[in-house]
Amino acid sequence: MIDLHTHSTFSDGTETPTELVATARAAGVTVLALTDHDTTAGWDEAAAAVSSSGITLVRGAEFSTESPDGRGGTVTAHLLGYLFDPAAPDVVAEQERIREARRARVWEMGARIGADHPGIDGDSLLARLPADSPAGRPHIGQALVELDVVASVTDAFEHILRKDGPYYVEKYNTPIATAIAMIDAAGGVAVFAHPFARKRGPTVDASVLADLAGRGLAGIEVDHPDHAADDRATLRDVAAATGLLATGSSDYHGTNKTTGIAVETTAREQYDALVARATGVGVLA
Repeated sequence: MIDLHTHSTFSDGTETPTELVATARAAGVTVLALTDHDTTAGWDEAAAAVSSSGITLVRGAEFSTESPDGRGGTVTAHLLGYLFDPAAPDVVAEQERIREARRARVWEMGARIGADHPGIDGDSLLARLPADSPAGRPHIGQALVELDVVASVTDAFEHILRKDGPYYVEKYNTPIATAIAMIDAAGGVAVFAHPFARKRGPTVDASVLADLAGRGLAGIEVDHPDHAADDRATLRDVAAATGLLATGSSDYHGTNKTTGIAVETTAREQYDALVARATGVGVLA
């Protein structure tokens, strides 16, 4: 089984890269991609973990971007970058910019939450986060659980961290065309993550995917837990018409989500085509 979208404690997953590899092995995964949000900090630990596991590691990241929606507006979109050179100057600079923007956002949300929940502030939330983590709302949610403000991360999102709530702060995102060009220049392969995950909010029109195919996008994540059957069919049609790769992945986050590892997978021929396009770094076994 090939799972090309998972997260560890280096972003918003609950398992370390070592634990993630163990989970993948127990589930029968043969190829695993580590794609933490806006960071490659977990690559080294994951590489060490797969060395004796029988699993092939695809090193990657999930970039936070802003995309045209095809209807005159913009939406938040996630872009999976695989096998890119992590030392490429543009990648290093953009990931640092994102980390700093994320930490500033956590501080501001902490200040807003503290107005109604004494004892919480931006500094105290940041102090609970890994120094090299691109912090996000899941980290705030976990901190609120530990501080007995809410019973679970799910409760935190429903009652405190929701986008239409008084504590929410917008986040910085890279323009998607810029991110695609950056990944491509670093020898990587760019795949649009869960483009029709409608339960998460507004999505892009299929025309956007076709346009991005002409701008260096290499693939789209078709089989994803948040995709309905008719949307998967549409995405397969888009992929066939544009020559985009069609991947499948669990988007595994450990206990932060109920989705199990490898509940969606990528076909071998699509994986082989993805690896053949990469010139940044190779896979590890």
